[in-house]
Amino acid sequence: MSNLPPLNTDTIWAILNETIDDATVNQLVWHYLGYRFNSSTGEWDNSEVAPEWRDEYPQPPDFIDSRPATVKLTRSIPKENKQILKEKLGFKGYKIGEFGPRQTRRATAANWLYSYMNPVSSNLESV
Repeated sequence: MSNLPPLNTDTIWAILNETIDDATVNQLVWHYLGYRFNSSTGEWDNSEVAPEWRDEYPQPPDFIDSRPATVKLTRSIPKENKQILKEKLGFKGYKIGEFGPRQTRRATAANWLYSYMNPVSSNLESV
């Protein structure tokens, strides 16, 4: 996983345009969730993964094939960032009839990663 592309808007577009393979999309999300592969032991280290992910997924899930994992990923995107791809990148979505669950899950991963890049600033007045 050391050869991951940089987390930037070009990478987000590459995910949406399907020029990055599904395995790399998964690896990017795993990396930013905190999963690390220890090549010397051949096992995953999840010590940096938030408990709400680590408890349910001690091993990193396949976000492209697992609807439950993708639903959890969607729910973890702050409400203010749910439309961030549309608002910040101008992503118009996919055309009806030209997408399926795989593209939807890739878009969710792109949305989560872009949200990770652009965290919501906390509103201290509401505290």
